[in-house]
Amino acid sequence: MKNYLEFYRNMPKKICTECGCEIEEQHESYLYECERCIGKHER
Repeated sequence: MKNYLEFYRNMPKKICTECGCEIEEQHESYLYECERCIGKHER
């Protein structure tokens, strides 16, 4: 179990493909843009 947890702890932070900011979310998420950039597309 420890190796499994270490794998997720050591994953690199996700970076927004639009602006380059660090994305505050779980690594397993399929989002590639931060909340701010997603909001720009919705306006």
